[in-house]
Amino acid sequence: MDRMIYVAMSGAKQMLEQQSVVANNLANAATTGFRAQLSAFRAAEVFGEGAATRAFVVDSTHGADFTPGAIQQTGRDLDVAIEGAGWIAVQLADGSEAYTRNGSLHTTANGQLQTRTGLNVLGDGGPIAIPADNRVTVGGDGTISTVPNTGAAQVTPIGRIKLVNPPEQELVRGDDGLFRMRTGTAEVDPKVKLHGGALEGSNVNVVEAMVSMISISRQFDMQMKILQNADGNDRTATQLVSNR
Repeated sequence: MDRMIYVAMSGAKQMLEQQSVVANNLANAATTGFRAQLSAFRAAEVFGEGAATRAFVVDSTHGADFTPGAIQQTGRDLDVAIEGAGWIAVQLADGSEAYTRNGSLHTTANGQLQTRTGLNVLGDGGPIAIPADNRVTVGGDGTISTVPNTGAAQVTPIGRIKLVNPPEQELVRGDDGLFRMRTGTAEVDPKVKLHGGALEGSNVNVVEAMVSMISISRQFDMQMKILQNADGNDRTATQLVSNR
């Protein structure tokens, strides 16, 4: 009885949490470079006084699906998509380093190259600054070049975006959707290539996510029915004992 109650109770709780994960994936189905969240469950014994008859359902895997999303052409000079595996390094407000697949970039009034969320894009020597009155182009290896708006054909390389490809198991997703290394920072990987004038879409499969939402809802109902059955069994047992 204990095992049934604890499994059903904790299972229902985990179903609600998994539903929030799937809902977040659906909400980001149109977010550039988004990586779908994953979750899985396992049984864990409850340690304490009494017989070892109780078990919890716990979330054992909380990771991400690193499958690349579809690349869509935009024709914009500062839109870049990573071809295959890899990440763009950005600088957080506290000066630390994080990684994103969202290659929708822009320059600020001060000439800083940033993401759409206002994070500085890192280069080989730190944040990248763009000279005023210049048009910017991004090469396949991340090289940033400028062309004067005066009409001159002079192309001047000014830096290169830091492109990395750390092992997936070393990456941790933050609440802001960015990924970070478990320890330290990732090294530049010259094999990572960019596709200019394009953006990578989210890798969330909307149909699969909707089916998962329906399945989770049914599993939650099943867990609640198990609790109701356990309550009914307890009442019946109490009546049998009382009638003796």
